[in-house]
Amino acid sequence: MKFADLRLAEPLLRAVAAEGYTLATPVQAQSIPHVLAGRDLLGCAQTGTGKTAAFALPILHRLNSAPSPAGRGARARCLVLCPTRELASQIAGDFRTYGKHVRFRMAVIFGGVNQNPQVQALRQGVDIVVATPGRLLDLMGQGHADLRGVETLVLDEADRMLDMGFIHDIRKIVSRLPAQRQTLLFSATMPPEIRRLADSLLRNPAGVQIAPACSTADGIKESVYFVERRNKPALLAHLVGKLPMSRAIVFTRTKHGADRVVRQLQGYGIRSEAIHGNKSQNARQRALENFRASKTPVLVATDIASRGIDIDDVSHVVNFDVSHEPETYIHRVGRTARAGATGEAVSFCDREERPNLKLIEKLIRRSIPVRNDHPVYQGEPANASPPPFHAAPHAPPHALRHVPHAAPHAPAMRGHQTETKRRFGPASVHPRDRGRRQVHA
Repeated sequence: MKFADLRLAEPLLRAVAAEGYTLATPVQAQSIPHVLAGRDLLGCAQTGTGKTAAFALPILHRLNSAPSPAGRGARARCLVLCPTRELASQIAGDFRTYGKHVRFRMAVIFGGVNQNPQVQALRQGVDIVVATPGRLLDLMGQGHADLRGVETLVLDEADRMLDMGFIHDIRKIVSRLPAQRQTLLFSATMPPEIRRLADSLLRNPAGVQIAPACSTADGIKESVYFVERRNKPALLAHLVGKLPMSRAIVFTRTKHGADRVVRQLQGYGIRSEAIHGNKSQNARQRALENFRASKTPVLVATDIASRGIDIDDVSHVVNFDVSHEPETYIHRVGRTARAGATGEAVSFCDREERPNLKLIEKLIRRSIPVRNDHPVYQGEPANASPPPFHAAPHAPPHALRHVPHAAPHAPAMRGHQTETKRRFGPASVHPRDRGRRQVHA
């Protein structure tokens, strides 16, 4: 369906066309008419399908049709709640992009930064508030946020907010909103807890489900390496240079693990930066900007911090640690192949992570192809025997057999380190980040 067929205001169609979009994605085509009609909405769609525009465009249409009165102290008419500061910034950026020809005011509220600019924006009056629950609830407790005028509530990435323990904060915030309002709930997965939350907040909602919650995008080429944990850094460095990974996001289970991978990659001469909750907001934003500008080819992230990474042309996603939550796998690999593009998702699975991989394959209802093109790992001969752990019952008998390592395309890691340094230049760490004690938000 074309955007022009959705009966959106002309200023919005002009802004969308300027971004090069003419056709709405399925979640946009199905959601926008319901939101324009004023219905509550329960949307289940994978990451990267265009969920933000599905609610931002009709909200901006309403503001364009009935502008708020000018002046200080105007109450917010729309509240968008999301789990992370990165996602809040991305949502706000999309509102600005689509609404550049519409008069509206917006405040972006999240922790980890000085609250004074946020308080000042709220005092001057806003139409839209995009916020993480914790900081917003704090400002409400201080009397800085008046939400009695909210007409539309949006809960984005509701499943992740639930995982992060925001459910009580959300209920406290919702209790302060007008009972007569429109509520839109979007989630990449739909576990029973989200169903119960939706039942308590939504009234006769329209349902939009673009793809099963157990599927990955069609454009993603998935694969897995069975590798000992100690060899994961060498395998990652090898693949960055060999594939090559022009713009890759590497996922780790923990914050310390993300920092460790960055140090290991820098040891191979590969520039990389990490984003996680222990990093200051400025450090996280700088890392994202460097990654977006291709100054840093590899971004290492934890799952929570990755929410809101909206960067085009991510060539590869690497699951350095295989998540114990199968749904998290879908979120991770959804960072590539966005908006109809293609990309690759590679998982590194050690022997302890085999049960996690089985759960993922059970969720997506298929086997992930196994790759055997390992480099020669330090301390192992070129004709090393297969790893001493076994493939899943559905995997072919040869799934774990190594190919001969003497081939030209599988150099020893010492030679590969020199080649990688030539490709990516010397490793660098911003001086302000050396020895800094990061603030958790």
